[in-house]
Amino acid sequence: MKKMLDKFEDYLNSNLPSSKTFHPHFESALEDMLKAGGKRFRPMLLLSVVNSKNPLLVSNSLPVALGVEFLHTYSLVHDDLPAMDDADLRRGFQTLHKKYDEVTAILVGDALNTHSFNLLANAPLSNDIKIELIKTLSSDGGIDGMIIGQAIDCHFENQKLKLDELEFLHLHKTAKLIAASLKMGGIIAQYDSSLQDKLYNFGMDIGLLFQIQDDIIDETQSEEEAGKTTHNDNAKNSFVNLLGLKGAIDAADSLAAKCEEQLACLDEKLKHSLDELLHKYLHRHK
Repeated sequence: MKKMLDKFEDYLNSNLPSSKTFHPHFESALEDMLKAGGKRFRPMLLLSVVNSKNPLLVSNSLPVALGVEFLHTYSLVHDDLPAMDDADLRRGFQTLHKKYDEVTAILVGDALNTHSFNLLANAPLSNDIKIELIKTLSSDGGIDGMIIGQAIDCHFENQKLKLDELEFLHLHKTAKLIAASLKMGGIIAQYDSSLQDKLYNFGMDIGLLFQIQDDIIDETQSEEEAGKTTHNDNAKNSFVNLLGLKGAIDAADSLAAKCEEQLACLDEKLKHSLDELLHKYLHRHK
């Protein structure tokens, strides 16, 4: 797993987007959040699925994995903006609107979003596969997924949602991009459609678990521990605000157990490849 992560990091560092103009800081801003690190969880999910079926395809899949990371990073940059979460810290560094200015942060997010699809379109894979990848990422990262989730999140601040509404919000805002990452790995590996669907549904549960865990982390950890702005959910619809801290931890425990059961039902190579990545994340709320 470390070898594959190192390979991804090397590929990222050699394929950072460049504005190549006389702008005094846009190119640096474009690189900052990508070079700041992060878990690289979504691209590693994708690569782990590919590796379970055909390790020789991992190199050809790197542009797609990078595209997923670009899209995810754009969402973080925009999520931190004053109009949304107004956060000061992300991945252990100043957010872009704080370090530079709000216009720069907006445009960096725009650039990462659009360039993610350029990476997919130019990946060394068959056109049929690339079309399916673009369809998946644009749906789950767009209107039918992350965007409507974010819109609901922002609109309903200071208004208490019911549990099923809160789950709908976060299944779209957070879980769908994680589910898409697993499915996209399945598309590249050419797993059959039923297994692709199984991976996608597994990703939805992992994504919801991740959101509950993030809500717990926001409540219990300092900014230094979390590497991002915390104690920032008072006006938000979070699982901790709705269920209380103990209720959120119980929900995370239950969902983590469900994810472990789903993982155990996968074929041996796929289970082994994903388990190596997931074992340190499923109980990170502890």
